[in-house]
Amino acid sequence: MKIAMLHGPRDLRIEEHPLDTNLSPTQVHVQTQVSAFKIGTDRGNYEGAEPVAGAPDYPRWVGDSNLGIVVATGEQVTGLSIGDRVVSRQPHQSEYVAEESQGLVRVPVGVSSEDAVWSHLYTLSAFCYRKAHYVPGEAVAVVGLGVLGLGAVALAPYLGARVVGIGNHETRLQMARDIGADAAFMWDDEDLQEKLNDFTGGIGIDLVILTANPWPAWRTACQIVRPEGRVSVVALPGRGEPPLDFNPVSMDWFYGKGISLIAVSGQAADQYPARSGDRFDAVRTCEHTLGWMQRGLAPSRLITHRLPFERMAEAYEMAYEREKTMLGVIFQW
Repeated sequence: MKIAMLHGPRDLRIEEHPLDTNLSPTQVHVQTQVSAFKIGTDRGNYEGAEPVAGAPDYPRWVGDSNLGIVVATGEQVTGLSIGDRVVSRQPHQSEYVAEESQGLVRVPVGVSSEDAVWSHLYTLSAFCYRKAHYVPGEAVAVVGLGVLGLGAVALAPYLGARVVGIGNHETRLQMARDIGADAAFMWDDEDLQEKLNDFTGGIGIDLVILTANPWPAWRTACQIVRPEGRVSVVALPGRGEPPLDFNPVSMDWFYGKGISLIAVSGQAADQYPARSGDRFDAVRTCEHTLGWMQRGLAPSRLITHRLPFERMAEAYEMAYEREKTMLGVIFQW
């Protein structure tokens, strides 16, 4: 099989690795059609930012949004069949063998592969709402308009939210408007707070979803949320950033406003747990996201680049250069 391996900062190679396709009874063999570039996290890995907890050392695989076709199944596999399309958290690679129970989710008929490949990432966007106990009708601001942030914007109509996008480039603001943002503003707009007050009728932003790592984005999120509001943090604050020039838990913002800072990781608290297991496990939530795609959610609208996998390093270099016109990138296998 072919797989993308990162050997060090900015040293990405497509390599040929052996793959044992003699399946155990519970395994499936999948051939990749497309994989998607998760720009924020993968760019940090590529440029050599401090590693995320639990990440492998170099050389390491990259990517975690894979869509492929099942080409063989073990005799005890019951939920998947040859010919099914599946999405997984597998890396950028041409094929793989995995246990059926390893988070493989079948793509329903009617959902395009270019939409479905983003389903795990959009599921994370939805988790930002659920982890913060979002209530329909609340005013939401999304700070950081990459794929993850724009996913949170696109989900707002499905969740009953009024949403404003806050970014650092007019191209991204227009993308936010195009996919359903009620408003979109630059993060350094001198009148930002006044505009947000107008947007909310003076009530203020109930929930901020923070998807951008830079510390200025953190500061913006804490400043714009209303007193007693919540900041749902799916970013890796400060990763790859220079030392701070301000207190990230300023008494004025954190204690004085009484805000809640919520890390979007682990599991969401379930107030009414089911006896049959986690209702919001990775497979069920991804299936829910794919259901939204059946009803019109279309991440493929944000695709700006379709590249053969051999040109993957070009995309990573564009991300390294912070190319703002690049957003949704898929690699074709």
